[in-house]
Amino acid sequence: MIRKHNSYVRPKKAFEKSRIKEENVLMKKYGLKNKVEIWKTIAKVDYFRRRAKALARASSEEQQIFFDKLKKIGLKITGLSDVLELKVEDLLERRLPTIIFQKKLVDTIKHSRQLVTHKKVLVNGKIINIPSYIVSVEEENSIKLKNSKVKSIKPVAAQVGGQENG
Repeated sequence: MIRKHNSYVRPKKAFEKSRIKEENVLMKKYGLKNKVEIWKTIAKVDYFRRRAKALARASSEEQQIFFDKLKKIGLKITGLSDVLELKVEDLLERRLPTIIFQKKLVDTIKHSRQLVTHKKVLVNGKIINIPSYIVSVEEENSIKLKNSKVKSIKPVAAQVGGQENG
């Protein structure tokens, strides 16, 4: 049996007050389920930084390929220094629930996460139910809600209530 390794690293200090506060703010702002999602994103940012450091000695063509991949994701990268300055928030901004919330398709970030996990979101005509899905720039305009009833529930309920009183 092949053992699967973690895709993240736990913090060295378990009870560091400032880190915990920062993580709680990120969890609330981006509607994350738990801190493991933050740690995985940190690991991904660290991977991008390590890759940029390794490419510092490589040819400009290889560097450009790497930069193009990051630009496709939606990160504003022009050079190695931009990759080294990446923050966790930069990647969290590109997650599917965050993009749905920013496009004003739903009222709250938690609602957008719920729609994703309940398979109510289409990206390029395909159902995506992974909240950590990173949306590329090309896919951003093709995000749709599977069920149009999601938006129309509130007005219908308001009309029914208004007719009963009137």
